[in-house]
Amino acid sequence: MRTMIVGGGIGGLSTALSLHAAGLDCVVIEAARTLRPLGVGINVQPHAVRELTELGLGPALAELGVETTFMSVADRHGNIIMALPRGRSAGYRWPQYSVHRGELQMLLLAAVERRIGPVRTGVRFEGFEQDGDGVLVTLRQDGRVSRERVDVLVGADGVQSSVRARLHDPAGDLLRWGGIRMWRGIGESDQVLDGATVLAGGSNSAAKFVTYHISARNPRLLNWVAEVKVAEPGIVADADWSRTGSHADVARHFASWKYPLVDIPALLAATKRILEYPMVDRDPLPRWGEGRVTLLGDAAHPMYPIGSNGGSQAVLDARFLARCLATHDDPAAALAAYEAERRPPTSALVLAHRSLPIEKTIGLVAERAPDGFRHVSDVLTAEELAAMEAAQRGISDADVRALNERESWSV
Repeated sequence: MRTMIVGGGIGGLSTALSLHAAGLDCVVIEAARTLRPLGVGINVQPHAVRELTELGLGPALAELGVETTFMSVADRHGNIIMALPRGRSAGYRWPQYSVHRGELQMLLLAAVERRIGPVRTGVRFEGFEQDGDGVLVTLRQDGRVSRERVDVLVGADGVQSSVRARLHDPAGDLLRWGGIRMWRGIGESDQVLDGATVLAGGSNSAAKFVTYHISARNPRLLNWVAEVKVAEPGIVADADWSRTGSHADVARHFASWKYPLVDIPALLAATKRILEYPMVDRDPLPRWGEGRVTLLGDAAHPMYPIGSNGGSQAVLDARFLARCLATHDDPAAALAAYEAERRPPTSALVLAHRSLPIEKTIGLVAERAPDGFRHVSDVLTAEELAAMEAAQRGISDADVRALNERESWSV
C-alpha cells in the first residue's frame, strides 16, 4: 500500500513517520521549494508527546523544547487568577513541551529524510480521480503536469487545503472569524515566572497577551501572542499567515497595562519580525473524505489556537491513521475507521475553542476588580474558579488516567 501525503508540515511529516513505523510505503509532496524553520512557538500536549516518543523522537524533543509546568491566567495587572499544572506536573506519564514550531518541523523532516527519503518539494497538488483500485493524483512541478497512481491520498496541507477544496464545495466551507486579530513574535526576555509556564494575561473580549519560553538551548527566548478584539464575528475570504505586523499596532493596545510579569514594551522592541493574522476556523465537516482520500490536521479541523491543540491533534490524527491503514485490508474501510475515531473529538474541540470558554470568568474579574486584587478568593467564589478550571481543561486536557493506561497505537 502506497500513500501520498500532501503537505510537509507537522501533520504531514508525522503521518509519514507513522506510516513508515507501521511498515507502509509513502511519499510526501510539498508546494514550497524549500522547507525552512518558519513560524513561532507552539505547545505539544502530553498525548502528542507520547506518540512522538513512540516514534523514537522523545530525547530529541526534550533537547529542543521547554518542559511546561503550568498554564496560568492573570488579569491585566499581573495578578494570577488560575494556575493549572501541565504535563508531568499534572500526572501524565509524558511531558508537555513549548517549542519553536519551525524547529519541531525540522526535527520531523530530518527523521523523515533519514528513515524514508527526501520530501518532494516544489510539487503542487491539483486534483484527483479515484476508482476501486486506487487514486490518480494530478500534480504540477515547474510548469509540467504529471499524474501518479497511489493507493491512498491524505490532505495534510493546512487551513487553506487544496485537497479539502476538491472534496468540499469552497462556497459553503468558509473561514469564520471571531473578530479577534492576532500578532505573534519571538524575542529575548528575562525569565517569566518559573521559565516553564504558559502565561495568559487579560481577556479575548478586549486584549490578551500570552507568553512562554520555547528553547532549552536559549532560556531567554520567549514566544508571545497578542490577541485583540477588533470587530464583530464574520466571514473572511482569505487569511495570510505570513503578513508582517507593526510594532506600533501591537503596543497601543497594551500601553495602559500595569503588568509586572512581563515587560511588554521591551519584548516588542526585542522582536525582529511580527506576524499578523485573524483568528479563524472553519465549521466542522459532516465527513472529511471519501473512498481512498481523507484529510488530516488543520486541513480537517482548523481551530482557534487557544487550547494548544493544533499541532497536537495533527500528530494524533497521523498515528491513528497509520494504525487503521496497517490493520485493515481495505483502504477505504481503514479511512472510514480513522474518521469515525478522530472526527467527533476534533469537531467538538473546534466548537469548544470557538466559545472562548474561560472568557466569561475573566470578565467577572475585570468587572469586580477593575484595579486588580490581592488574592483571587477576594474576587471569585470557589465554585466560579472551579468552573473556570474545568472549562480550560475541557479544551486543553485529555483524561490523565485514560491516556496513561491506553494501549499503544504502534503497530
